[in-house]
Amino acid sequence: MCDLALKTLFFSLLISFLHLFHHPTSASPLYHQCSSSTYTLNTTYRTNLNLLLSSLSSKASANNGFYNTTIGENQDQAYGLALCRGDMSSYDCQKCLDEASGEITKQERCPNNRSGIIWYDNCTLHYSDQAFFGQVDVFAGFFMWNIQNTTQPDDSNVDVRALMYPLAANAPSQTLMFAADGSDAEGYGFVQCTRDLSVADCQKCLGAKMERVLECCEAKRGWRMLSSSCMVRYEAVKFLSSPAEPPAVPPAVPPDEVKVEISEESLLNSMGSTSSKIALHDDNQEISYDQSQELPIIDLATILLATNSFSDKNKLGEGGFGPVYKGILRDGKEIAVKRLSVNSEQGTEEFKNEVILIAKLQHRNLVRLLFCSIERKEKLLVYEFMPNTSLDVFLFDPVKRVQLDWQRRQNIVVGIARGLLYLHEDSRLRVIHRDLKASNILLDHDMNPKISDFGMARTFKGNQSEANTNRVVGTYGYMAPEYAMDGLFSVKSDVFSFGVLLLEIVTGKRNIRFNIMEQAQSLLTYAWQLWSSNQGLELIDPLIVDSCPIDEALRYIHIGLLCVQEDAADRPTMSLVVLMLGSEYAALPEPKKPAFYAGKVVSTSGGSSTMEIDMSN
Repeated sequence: MCDLALKTLFFSLLISFLHLFHHPTSASPLYHQCSSSTYTLNTTYRTNLNLLLSSLSSKASANNGFYNTTIGENQDQAYGLALCRGDMSSYDCQKCLDEASGEITKQERCPNNRSGIIWYDNCTLHYSDQAFFGQVDVFAGFFMWNIQNTTQPDDSNVDVRALMYPLAANAPSQTLMFAADGSDAEGYGFVQCTRDLSVADCQKCLGAKMERVLECCEAKRGWRMLSSSCMVRYEAVKFLSSPAEPPAVPPAVPPDEVKVEISEESLLNSMGSTSSKIALHDDNQEISYDQSQELPIIDLATILLATNSFSDKNKLGEGGFGPVYKGILRDGKEIAVKRLSVNSEQGTEEFKNEVILIAKLQHRNLVRLLFCSIERKEKLLVYEFMPNTSLDVFLFDPVKRVQLDWQRRQNIVVGIARGLLYLHEDSRLRVIHRDLKASNILLDHDMNPKISDFGMARTFKGNQSEANTNRVVGTYGYMAPEYAMDGLFSVKSDVFSFGVLLLEIVTGKRNIRFNIMEQAQSLLTYAWQLWSSNQGLELIDPLIVDSCPIDEALRYIHIGLLCVQEDAADRPTMSLVVLMLGSEYAALPEPKKPAFYAGKVVSTSGGSSTMEIDMSN
């Protein structure tokens, strides 16, 4: 958040009541913020940014006042989000955003800054070279207040609380994430979130704003608090517009459980064209741009050069899909290349699944797919390279685990939770990962976690909550019992896997191949035994027990046990998990006994790798 003195100075320049009588189509920006990083004007990023800004106003006004999208790729990719106040007409919305799009890159605003945000009375426009969709920003932004105090003799904020708190409670569940009300007696107010947020994150953002309101603005006749994720405003006089009825936004309906056929012939033909991108196909129909990201292709010769012809020295590891190699492109960019094993039917299906899914997903805690290649019977996926490999390499190594102090472990847990929440609730698809485990959590330069390997993921329809499969594929020790035994999977299956992972991160111990003096068959059994006997402290990894906040570590264990409860209905959703992880004051229910089960392994590739489980007796 900007410096308090700056905020005060900014608002002190406003004459009393000036903002109260702002006309709805006024084009005066309230405030703007720019990043310190800059770009050269004659670059691809600037071209992409111009295209992005030119499209936001019309798209947002046609979509009930909200739109977010990206243009470009790699370091030249531009992300943009536009939001209009929920009571604005389509005309006023587009007019405000047109003004914002032209204003934000002016010399006195953000002329060559790589990210920026500008607020108006009626709209907000935000762009960046970094992915920010679905990420709640509670603190950044600014606030303003009317310099005149209320004349109410008693508690000046009683009526304000009665008006604003119900709005803040109601807005997150509304289609537009907007709520407004008021009267001449109690004043007028509105609250609003950007619609890329989950319900839980909207609640979190609005809750933080309302907490700060009484600190800064008690007894004021008007105030507002704005950030890139949400805003709240109260005035003693009416300022809201009164449209007849806000149009309903139809809920996004993700496609059926993935049933895709990627036409190899069409991909190969695309490689021979002058286009640098290919369009994926679903049921032999091309997926339009507003439904899926187009995926850049790369020729086999470039990959062979980058990986030294798939040299064993470049090999990073191997999974059910096939081997993974490190490569270096001509420009010095490091990549990771997944190479489909020859004659692997399972790998072919995973390849199709991963390309279709990950091309549509973007989040800072998901690994990024850069290129795809199908040439000379080679099927290749090219990802951003993660220099710190995967979480299991550090977590289960007695030497490397020292590098995972409590702060890093906490950051990894929260990052995984946010990535999973995005998959379950906030992406354009509703995705069940089905193979969440330590080796599928990659770590970047700063040890930030990235969920990877979507070959086994499945998508749900809008109202679908669970599905069955006759082919149970996953990793022993991470699979929920209802999935391992009955083939039933849902978002709660992923929650179970997350709970196992959370307990492993806090304890530094594997759930599989677990054995402490034969006291327990698994980490879950052991954790439950100690927790039930009030010995939870013994679960914390000895390497961090003397330096971590004990109450916080025990809270994480508590949350982990809630996630691995035997009955899926008892497990929390990921939105609730994120809320519990982020709030030390949220009351946690007592966990019930976790699931203890043993699957019959019929095929495996060793270690904790993918396998099938025979559900028959």
